[in-house]
Amino acid sequence: MSIKKLLKKYIPMTETMFYILFSLQQERHGYALMKYVELLTKGRIILGAGTIYQSLGKLERDGLIMHTKEIDRKKFYIITDTGKQVLLEEVHRIEEIYHTVEGLL
Repeated sequence: MSIKKLLKKYIPMTETMFYILFSLQQERHGYALMKYVELLTKGRIILGAGTIYQSLGKLERDGLIMHTKEIDRKKFYIITDTGKQVLLEEVHRIEEIYHTVEGLL
């Protein structure tokens, strides 16, 4: 899928997808990813197994992440260059929103 189509598909991005992609800047397996997102969001976002594995499958199919290895039935993933590009576009979108409302804070 072209980057243009991926951007259209993923931007704006759900918080779940954002945190999954952000977390996969370092290689992680599903459970470690769930715990990392919970830590990052101070418990505000708790990802269930169904959500995480469905999201990982979608992101992998679209080439935003890739499976790197499997150890003791744990599949590890990492963000791809395409995934980084999509994540960065979302960061710019969020940054624009922040600057728009900055005076309200």
